[in-house]
Amino acid sequence: MTTLLGISGSLRKASTNTKLMRYAAAIFDADSFVEGDINLPLYNGDLENADGIPASVQKLGDQIAQADAVIIATPEYNKAISGSLKNALDWVSRTKGGPWKDKPVAIMSAAAGRAGGERSQFSLRLAMMAFRPDILQGPEVLVADAGNAFDESGRLTNERYIKALTELMDALKARIR
Repeated sequence: MTTLLGISGSLRKASTNTKLMRYAAAIFDADSFVEGDINLPLYNGDLENADGIPASVQKLGDQIAQADAVIIATPEYNKAISGSLKNALDWVSRTKGGPWKDKPVAIMSAAAGRAGGERSQFSLRLAMMAFRPDILQGPEVLVADAGNAFDESGRLTNERYIKALTELMDALKARIR
């Protein structure tokens, strides 16, 4: 029984990164696919000291810990990951048990620009380094001109992106065997 957790770094309903995450999950074809929710309160040490870890944060931390593998689709906001994704990483780092340690993780990005979110992937790798996950090094999936990369049902239309995403999901499956 394989459980895959997907995290989209965008909160928008029509997010191309959410579409990319879901398309990747369909290719992966896990027994169970769970979408993590990063719509969390802003990290604040005073809040944590007063009330502890919010239930929504603990739920995300538990989902990471329980998943066999995680996929993260990150947008590029001002040449880095979104504030909501960074906030989620910061909060989860405060949960017990180090849920990211040795966790197989595949990252991908969809962005409006021609580089497809390349800088956001570098930023994400840097932000996660302290957690010691097992981040796959490739193939890189960088979907450029993302607003035109999906059809009306949310499927990628570019064969090159589909091939790279399929290879990435195959590598992620191999990592958890």
